[in-house]
Amino acid sequence: MSANLRAVAATCCYQVVDQGKSLSDVLPKAQLQFENPADKALLQEICFGVLRHLPLLDFVCQQLMAKPLIKQLRPLQFLIYVGIYQLKFLRIPDHAAVGETVEAARYLKGQSMTKLINGVLRSVQRKAELFDVSQAPLPVQTNHPSWLVNSLQQAYPQQWQQVLAANQQKAPLWLRVNVQRCSIKEFCQALTAEGIEFSQPEPSLPQAILLAQATDVVLLPGYLDGWFAVQDLAAQYAAVFLAPENGEHILDACCAPGGKTGHILEIAPKAQVLALDKDAKRLDRVRDNLARLGHQAEMKAADAATPRQWWDGQPFDRILLDVPCSATGVIRRHPDIRWLRKAADIAALATLQQQILIQIWPLLKPGGTLLYATCSVLPAENQLQISQFLAHHPDAEAVALGAGINDSQMQILPGEQQADGFFYAKLSKKANG
Repeated sequence: MSANLRAVAATCCYQVVDQGKSLSDVLPKAQLQFENPADKALLQEICFGVLRHLPLLDFVCQQLMAKPLIKQLRPLQFLIYVGIYQLKFLRIPDHAAVGETVEAARYLKGQSMTKLINGVLRSVQRKAELFDVSQAPLPVQTNHPSWLVNSLQQAYPQQWQQVLAANQQKAPLWLRVNVQRCSIKEFCQALTAEGIEFSQPEPSLPQAILLAQATDVVLLPGYLDGWFAVQDLAAQYAAVFLAPENGEHILDACCAPGGKTGHILEIAPKAQVLALDKDAKRLDRVRDNLARLGHQAEMKAADAATPRQWWDGQPFDRILLDVPCSATGVIRRHPDIRWLRKAADIAALATLQQQILIQIWPLLKPGGTLLYATCSVLPAENQLQISQFLAHHPDAEAVALGAGINDSQMQILPGEQQADGFFYAKLSKKANG
């Protein structure tokens, strides 16, 4: 196993935390350096783990180092985090974790730092008390930035600890059966025949399949034939709440990567769907996903906030508005979010969300339905957005989500129903508005 892997992991984490790059961009490129699937998996495990436990790892370092390494040596600081994470959380033998991490310093031009790195890691081996965080600040105890801890405490005084704990867990693998290609029963039988353990824990979403263990989805039965899509349970509510019907003109705004677009077309295969996204490259992924599933939709690369530049004037019967958000509901899948997002970002996002909602609303037919969605858990992006919009739009009214839910809004917190954090609000345009 190459020591270079540790150096690459440290570089990835450095690029995320110090340079503000997304792990979703950095990690796949880094994995291209390795042919062995086991190495790719280990690289991901280390990167996810370091970002998931960064305050704890730094807390340990502070007890063993007089001061953090200077700016020019920051990749080596992250290499120390990589070493500590392996010793504390992975089953790699200690001697290998220490030896290969020290050796990795040479790949980062840190030959002069190998003695320091070795000394820190040897101390970590001997001193379990270094990880006692009982008296540490909440950001260290919870492994979240203080602004987010404070925001969750205010929003969920009874549940904030539950949310933070859920963010530290590895996300399960949910599938959505494509009923246009395969019945739910047939797909379940195919999984059983392959010895793959699964469950269907949500009666209101029978097409939602929870695998007992994560696996390479390409190897699952029916992948190439489009029998299923990968989609978290919370996201599967979107198309169900939207309740599309054949023949309707439907807008899926901010649609990438296309999971909800595909689900809409599975429920209403003869609907006329426009899949819109600002990022043309992300639309390529939507196109690929729909092609595998056997669905067709019109696609357009355009900004939902400026419909004058792309709308043809034909109003929509239904609109799914999955707006750009803080993604604070999917931190367990994207541990870098907690370090990429800042407190100041929330107000800017809320302004953008309200702008998109205001601009999109006129595109909806009288009597039509708009489903507002985010993968956020922050009220400023969710409940407060909807109340503000309703206060200024007398032609809008909140209506029941459906699917057995009489409320017009639903906030799913991370870990509830083993799902991601998600928010939904359903609005209808008054026919006489």
